[in-house]
Amino acid sequence: MRALIKGVKRGSIAHLAGIRKGDTLLAVNGEGEFDILYYRFLSEGEDVTLRVQKASGVVEEIEIVNSEYENLGITFEEDLIDRPMSCQNKCIFCFIDQLPRGMRKSLYFKDDDYRLSMLTGSYITLTNLSDGDINKIIKMRLPRINISVHSTNEKTRSHMLSNKNADVFAIMERFAKAKIAMNCQIVLCKGINDGQTLHDTVCKLFSLYPHVQSVSVVPVGLTSHREGLPQLEIFDEGASSAVIAQLSALQKDFLSQKKTRFVFPSDEFYISAKLPVPPFEEYEDFLQIENGVGLVASFNEEFNNACKNSANNTIYQKLSIATGKSAAPFIKGLVGMLSGNEKAKVYTIKNEFFGENITVSGLITGCDLIKQLIGKDLGSMLLIPKSMLNIDGLFLDDMTPLQVQQQIGVRLKVVENDGGKFFKALTARKVGIREWIAR
Repeated sequence: MRALIKGVKRGSIAHLAGIRKGDTLLAVNGEGEFDILYYRFLSEGEDVTLRVQKASGVVEEIEIVNSEYENLGITFEEDLIDRPMSCQNKCIFCFIDQLPRGMRKSLYFKDDDYRLSMLTGSYITLTNLSDGDINKIIKMRLPRINISVHSTNEKTRSHMLSNKNADVFAIMERFAKAKIAMNCQIVLCKGINDGQTLHDTVCKLFSLYPHVQSVSVVPVGLTSHREGLPQLEIFDEGASSAVIAQLSALQKDFLSQKKTRFVFPSDEFYISAKLPVPPFEEYEDFLQIENGVGLVASFNEEFNNACKNSANNTIYQKLSIATGKSAAPFIKGLVGMLSGNEKAKVYTIKNEFFGENITVSGLITGCDLIKQLIGKDLGSMLLIPKSMLNIDGLFLDDMTPLQVQQQIGVRLKVVENDGGKFFKALTARKVGIREWIAR
């Protein structure tokens, strides 16, 4: 393995040892096969030996004493050092297979990498792990893994993943034995892994508690770009209500056994069923909030706390808010709690890019914002949630916030996915120029 060094923090252990940008790391403690996680694991010891090829071509063995177990201060040209692991499945519900053509190439890459799961919180299927990978994960004692389970019935999971080698539970048992924490998700497909199959899957996962810490159940997302893909149905009001009732019964049982609800329907199910989301305290540690579980309850709690702790509960500026169909009633309710709420207009954006079945705010594109807001009375600014932007600060159609701002003709403010910060943005008397997307 050759890992080109992109930078070395000034004053760090590596810097003091003479390692510089442009050098190449060849081995750590004699091991020449390493990725970013294994590098961190190997370099955490008190005594570390690095084999480094200097930019001049000279190879040096550098011995480091790290009595405080500090980060060595090295960053690499490739974030993972190794190449990311791609998905080997052909899931019947895969969202990437439902993307329209012509988007940037990176969006079509199917990530199924346990290192990215650790670093970014993404979910993985475990189907592409070798026995060596599993042993390495156990050896490193990774603090958590997020697993896309969908079903513990091997036949059902093989069908859903279009992969005959889809057994997941045996690997999870090995992780549980090693006391590795796991959080699981189930993408629910009507008539396939719901009903009794869902019940059996959740109960089997509960048998690994507390090592399996929680399970989220989310409805399959269906875009309008499913040509040639398996026929799947959305969860309507009745079907969503049935899922909630089923999981609520399991929660009650688990709570009496282990004092945890363990399994949590995503907010989308409650919105589809037209039922109120559970109160804040019922989401326990919010372990699945990044997967759309408890977002509404958390946002509502943060907003209400901000209201209680502020002497200013008034909207002073004329402004607008853009949101998806599923969140619109909730956002309108929060705005309605404030004095001067007539100054704020909530616009529900229909998802024309992916299709009207996609109702979450995080999948709204820049082109849909422009198309549906241009020429509208938007006041002095438009608020959008940060979830609409990816890690690079772009909408999914590659538009920048600046481009959207220029097209709609008003300043655009990106608000963190936090109820307190949303309250602050609504009630600000005047917003500093640094908070705007620059013209």
